[in-house]
Amino acid sequence: MTASANASATECRAQLGDVCVLGLGKTGEAVAGYLADLLGTRVSSVTLYGGLKSAPNDATRALEARGVRVVTGTEDVEGRFDMAVASPGIPEHCAFAEAARACSAEFIGEPELAWRESHQHWLAITGTNGKTTTTTLTTELLRSAGLDALAVGNIGRMAIGEVADRAQDLWFVAELSSFQLAESVHLHPAAAALLNVTPDHLSWHGSLENYAMAKEQVFANMDAADLAVVSDEDEWCRATIERLEARGLRVAHLHVDGDPKTPCAAFRREGMLVVRIDGKEYELVKAEDLAIRGDHNVQNALAAAALALHAGASLDGVRAGLVAFQPLEHRVEPCGELAGVQFVNDSKATNTDAVEKALGAFEPGSVVLLMGGTDKGTDLTTVADAASRVARVVVCYGQAGERIAQAVEQAQGPAQVIRASHMADAFDVACDAAKPGNTVLLSPACASFDEFSDFEERGRVFKRLAATRIAKEGDQ
Repeated sequence: MTASANASATECRAQLGDVCVLGLGKTGEAVAGYLADLLGTRVSSVTLYGGLKSAPNDATRALEARGVRVVTGTEDVEGRFDMAVASPGIPEHCAFAEAARACSAEFIGEPELAWRESHQHWLAITGTNGKTTTTTLTTELLRSAGLDALAVGNIGRMAIGEVADRAQDLWFVAELSSFQLAESVHLHPAAAALLNVTPDHLSWHGSLENYAMAKEQVFANMDAADLAVVSDEDEWCRATIERLEARGLRVAHLHVDGDPKTPCAAFRREGMLVVRIDGKEYELVKAEDLAIRGDHNVQNALAAAALALHAGASLDGVRAGLVAFQPLEHRVEPCGELAGVQFVNDSKATNTDAVEKALGAFEPGSVVLLMGGTDKGTDLTTVADAASRVARVVVCYGQAGERIAQAVEQAQGPAQVIRASHMADAFDVACDAAKPGNTVLLSPACASFDEFSDFEERGRVFKRLAATRIAKEGDQ
């Protein structure tokens, strides 16, 4: 880390003063709890505003017992604060956030606070799709090489909760959402990856441009000693590369097919995954040796390997970790076979780009695809074209089902389109339509909230449906 970054980090660890925390979810509770332990030393007061729909509960009472002032049932933030720390689900320009910003000297998110409190050994991963797989894989590659690493951030384990007991040599591998990055200021990872930028969360950010710039914020404080790993396969990322290189940063161009011929790169050459850092090449493993399927997972593996190697992981450790890594739940996850038909759960594919990437893992004409759920209102042109070409059958269901069905039919590919009411109905229809050698793939391109609490519940229901059918028909 540079001297200036060290100086700013030292300054950040000084007195925090009066702190306002926004949001009564897991993030708000964790931040308030961390700050409560500093009351009387570096923190003068902690005030937690739960928001309009919040109400007192066991968690608020426990925080109050530790000296936190908790205000529920309102978004009217009053007083003067040295800092406001917002939960990631609160839009940065909503009335709640603006009220806190007007009362506070600065406005940040939880990862920013965690970095300020413990700034050594950070890697960061962002992008519309692939963040969780890449974050988990990077962590496993570091561990495979004998380094201590922990996945934190948007992946589910908050960094602030790990700061107090963090070992000096522990690497934080942080999955960072656009929400979290929009509220970062000093955050300075040793290396960071931007995997892709496609339309998502536009209602939160207001525009695709704002969303893309929030993603790029992960590189804002990096310098020539650090490594930026950036896909050069979409226009937003290519524009980011140009700006980073103009600043003098080392950028590893992330490219699935073909050598980008840059001093730093991560790419596939004749089936072999290769990372090049400052002209030195590291041949890793064959793409066919990976247990995770599809070109999108080749990209994830390349990004993870580049980050791990930059952090000091050994080549042998990276190779072993790549081969050992298994698919994550809900991400092109195999979940059984019946009479030559495979079942694959890709419930995490909540946007169109994720579905297109998943379809790239399968032979055309071999997929019976389930698409549907809560309609995000996104353009379906490219995903409908991909579905109509790659799938043999597309079963459309749920709130968005009819719009998806019409889009696939208009694409005029060879795929048959079938309509169903709910996911369970769609599953039965898909099983009846599948032939030996086919894959029944749940890759919805939609949120899950018309039927389920989240994509995890949707994926587990799909897996339960598959297991039940396998058990019933497999015994016949």
